[in-house]
Amino acid sequence: MTILARAIEATRRYGDVLALDRVSLDIRAGELVGLLGPNGAGKSTLINLFVGLRRPTSGTVELFGGSPQDPAMRRGIGVTPQETGLPESLRVGEIVDFVSAHFPKKADKGELLARFGLDDLAKRQVGGLSGGQKRRLAVALAFAGDPRLVFLDEPTTGLDVEARRSLWEGIRSFHEGGGTVLLTSHYLEEIEALAERVVVVGHGRVLADDTVRAVRDMVGVRRVSLVAENLPELPGVIGTEHEDGRTHLMTTDPDRLVVELVRSGTPFSGLEIRPTTLEEAFLTITSKEPAHA
Repeated sequence: MTILARAIEATRRYGDVLALDRVSLDIRAGELVGLLGPNGAGKSTLINLFVGLRRPTSGTVELFGGSPQDPAMRRGIGVTPQETGLPESLRVGEIVDFVSAHFPKKADKGELLARFGLDDLAKRQVGGLSGGQKRRLAVALAFAGDPRLVFLDEPTTGLDVEARRSLWEGIRSFHEGGGTVLLTSHYLEEIEALAERVVVVGHGRVLADDTVRAVRDMVGVRRVSLVAENLPELPGVIGTEHEDGRTHLMTTDPDRLVVELVRSGTPFSGLEIRPTTLEEAFLTITSKEPAHA
């Protein structure tokens, strides 16, 4: 599979701060990759290297086989950063025309606006848009130049549930048409809903790179839920939660836990065992990794 973007042992420092620590990562054609990590993990810095806004302190970053600093390479990408500033006096349609004019190929304006739920706002001035509408426009602009590869940094920040799901459909539509996407998000269900591949970063390093299911399984934790009173001390329990009359036990050995529960003679009902969510896996992976100076 063709590699569209690549980081090889990429390190980036800001003074004494080590933002990225020898990160190696390939983004292949046709992938939809979710980049997860807490604030300060290095997600935005990695995107900035890929799109040519920053250079690595050491190591190599490639875009379409060339340098991200080369404007010819950058014409094949679309980007939505975490924060955008749009001219408030221009109309939505005018901004799409302006951004599209910078690219040799242009997305169809009507289709683009419809894909992101903006078709009825084409003649509206940006200054009159809500925060959520401005965010949807900022994401839509990443697709205006008919890109091969799109980088979306926290694309649905500030959106309500309905607007987020609408945006997901726009991203899915691009991906199903053969486009490649790298997106960061704090909404872990968003990564579960969209991504095929998950890259977890923490302390400037890649901690995990695999499918959603594999990242969940990597931590080896299962969630055992049941209804019971006065539970005895059970083996292998690493966390306990109580919610709506149910007890949730996090364990690395659910079989042994259930055997000991039955042996204890404690009455229980509604037993459920399931894998960890991506959120639980994410917190476990990042908490295990010590900080690096």
